[in-house]
Amino acid sequence: MSTIAEYTASHRFARISVRKVRPLLDLIRGKYADDALDILKYMPHRGARLVERVLRSAMANAEDRGVRNVGDLVVTDARGDGGPMFKRLMPRARGMAYLIRRRSSHIAIGLEDFSRTDEA
Repeated sequence: MSTIAEYTASHRFARISVRKVRPLLDLIRGKYADDALDILKYMPHRGARLVERVLRSAMANAEDRGVRNVGDLVVTDARGDGGPMFKRLMPRARGMAYLIRRRSSHIAIGLEDFSRTDEA
């Protein structure tokens, strides 16, 4: 078995902090794709919409490459990595300034098919 997932999708430079996305990714890692979609559909978080779109994209990539039942794929790789930050200065009292960091993230999801048997 390879360490790289068979079917992947990613959303780079998502305008949400990684700390808000990682708990959602931890929820769906190791689940079937259909179950993961059901979990994300009823989550009230804004990050759940972003992760749901990436998961749907990974499933569409698998379907495009000939997988019949994309719901039977397993989410093996669900990663949230930090992206670049927009940095601004906010003036504060007595001539000081605070740094405002607008964080972004890279969301990546990988699916694998464990139902088929490898011939090697």
